[in-house]
Amino acid sequence: MRIGIYGFGAIGKLLALTAIKRGHEVVGVLDVRSELIGKDVGSLLGMGELGVKVSSDVDSLADADVVLHATGSFLDKVYNQLVGVAEMGIHVVSTCETLAYPYYRYPVLARELDMLARDYGSVIIGTGVNPGYIWDALVVTFGAALPSIKKITAIRSFDAAKRREAFRRKVGVGLSLEEFRKELSEGRLTAHVGYAESIFLISTAAGVQPSKILEHQEPVVAHERLESSGVIVERGLVAGVKGVGIGYLHDEEFVRLEFNAYVSAPEYDEILVEGEDRIIRWRCSGMHGDEATASIVLSVAENVRSLLPGLRLITELIPFKIRFTAKTTPFEA
Repeated sequence: MRIGIYGFGAIGKLLALTAIKRGHEVVGVLDVRSELIGKDVGSLLGMGELGVKVSSDVDSLADADVVLHATGSFLDKVYNQLVGVAEMGIHVVSTCETLAYPYYRYPVLARELDMLARDYGSVIIGTGVNPGYIWDALVVTFGAALPSIKKITAIRSFDAAKRREAFRRKVGVGLSLEEFRKELSEGRLTAHVGYAESIFLISTAAGVQPSKILEHQEPVVAHERLESSGVIVERGLVAGVKGVGIGYLHDEEFVRLEFNAYVSAPEYDEILVEGEDRIIRWRCSGMHGDEATASIVLSVAENVRSLLPGLRLITELIPFKIRFTAKTTPFEA
């Protein structure tokens, strides 16, 4: 495929490298930063010149079959970027977390984007490691092995010191408690984005409508000096975050998602699917978020042509459905 990259930060560069490794051709890269514009993409990737220059013009992506978009987490901030690509009739696979299930936070923008994509014959879909895989696609895959499900619990835990600096800033590593609360309230610090999106993707696969969604995140304050992978957090400062997302069916908890990302946190991913007569438990030593995101985005891009034009969900690429035992109401997307 001919691949375009929209946003050439850490994830955008990893997407380009992964695309090249998988045999695709990078034909255009867009970024607004002046220090990148005009530079050869291959040189920036440390692999020799490719003859493709970074541009700030969306037309530089016009020759792509699929554009891999990685610029922001919130649909209202990246909406015009997606429109600019879709209007050229080009498919878009985006890492924007709230695009994974945009009807929850941005119902009007989601419907407008869907209609525009249909008009221009393009597919727009949001995915990544989380949301888009661990807490939804993978959960549904495991859950499909049970005739009915009472509850799903998924936990993602990792040492924030082993992630890139931009992620550490995102979870407030090294801030005072006052600074953390101020930056969180002002939206300059987001921690994890996508609890509700993953819950709605699970719900979509089950054909149910959650009656309530709860999302909560709080700082983890170091009670002693912490040091991991060269990152030091002094006692009393923020080491990262703990968060939870809970989905309810008629006031009964049916999905719980727990997120631990702080310096020296244990590294593992765990999924627990409770059925009527048995339990499925899966646990691994932890997926590397950036690497997994790039691989998943490319996998979706390679299958995007199997989807009908419009704003699509990752559940449309999963061949499984699940069923909850709790009394439910029909789901309407």
